[in-house]
Amino acid sequence: MGTLSHAAQVALVILVVILIFNLIIFIHELGHYWAAKWRGLKIDRFQIWFGKPIWSKTINGVQYGLGWIPAGGFVALPQMAPMESIEGGNRDSAPLPPIKPLDKIIVAFAGPLFSFLLALLAALAVWVVGKPADKIPTTVVGSVFADGPAAKAGLQRGDKILEVNGHPVESWHGTLDSVFMRIATSEGEQIEFTVDRPGEGQKKLYSFFEIEPTKWWQRRSTRSVQMLPMGQRVVIEAISGENSPAEKSGLKVKDEVLAVNGIPAESTVQVTGLIREAGEKPVAFKVKRGEETLDIAVTPRVPVQVPQGESPRPMIGVGFDDDVVVDTTIVHPSPMQQLTESVRTMWVTITSVASPKSNIGIDQLSGPIGIAKVKFLMLLMDHPWERILAFMVLLNINLAILNMMPLPVLDGGHITLATMEAIAGRPVRAKVLEFVQVGFAMVLFSLMIYVTSKDIFDGVGRERSGKLVFPTN
Repeated sequence: MGTLSHAAQVALVILVVILIFNLIIFIHELGHYWAAKWRGLKIDRFQIWFGKPIWSKTINGVQYGLGWIPAGGFVALPQMAPMESIEGGNRDSAPLPPIKPLDKIIVAFAGPLFSFLLALLAALAVWVVGKPADKIPTTVVGSVFADGPAAKAGLQRGDKILEVNGHPVESWHGTLDSVFMRIATSEGEQIEFTVDRPGEGQKKLYSFFEIEPTKWWQRRSTRSVQMLPMGQRVVIEAISGENSPAEKSGLKVKDEVLAVNGIPAESTVQVTGLIREAGEKPVAFKVKRGEETLDIAVTPRVPVQVPQGESPRPMIGVGFDDDVVVDTTIVHPSPMQQLTESVRTMWVTITSVASPKSNIGIDQLSGPIGIAKVKFLMLLMDHPWERILAFMVLLNINLAILNMMPLPVLDGGHITLATMEAIAGRPVRAKVLEFVQVGFAMVLFSLMIYVTSKDIFDGVGRERSGKLVFPTN
């Protein structure tokens, strides 16, 4: 895509995201479609997305279409449980012969089965071509924020975290068994850490946690104890203005800060604190630029204009970023490993959302727009197709499991109704069923709107705006 303009590249990536999303839905609905044909059911429509079709074509009595509401799809089967309230009325009002409960179960189960088979196919592809590990491999504490929960609990730099709440951890971030995930999904009022401290051996430490406040339109932050892993790098992300002390001293964007006033740089919080302590005295930076190591002195000054909410104080006009060294080695996990990990992820998500002792809620879930954002970012990274394939394993497993839940409208609901029909010897009353389905459909769409609002607006207002303006000499 090197010869394309930036706008054309973005448009192409968006198109690819839409195609992948529709492929996942199509395969799921294709399972229902083929099972219905196999069992001899009447097929009225096959539609991707809900709502009135913006495109449709009738072939051999079946209307194929694309709806205007980008949220899933359906195969309209009049002989299954009536779904007119969601899918719209059937085109043919002629009475149809009833079908056996077993046929209903087979047709309903075929959708999740095809999603699982697509996940398996993607897992096989990942096994062959590989994917980036995308994890922070260490569990050793690199820095602890002063007065934060971890510091008050007694955690120190160099502590190797072995367990969080009794669960062994293998990395800091990037897997279910990581320090970050075990803290984020923890339950109760405190978090237990089992650490191995050099020279002292194993010990247990107990920490409370903090949750960064967010605006009502944003997702709630997850639990944090305010510590960073070993191997953290402090990198200069931005330099403010031509007259800032940092710009005049020769500091550059992407410089890695190795030390400040002879103290090794461990985190943005620590480096910022050392600059504040210096006041208006010169600050000695040791930075790495490419293969070169430089010593640069910077004298902080009070800017003419200060960002809203901050008090005037000496600054150097630099934005720092904590850059973690991530392991991107290409790995080849077996299909069973991938499927098992995806099921575990789904289980942890469901149980965390359902638990009253957890701080994970519905607002942490993602809808179609959130999923599309993830795919968009993956396509802009290195090894994009390998990442997309790995994500498709997780996404299709999630789709299969969610649809198997015994709730109205979902495939699991159809299976439950068919099972009840087989036991009772008659189907559930149509009026009762329609009332339940309409109610649940309203709840489902309300939930989707709520989650989608978080997908759209979560990032709004998270970055503090404002520039530091320094006087000219």
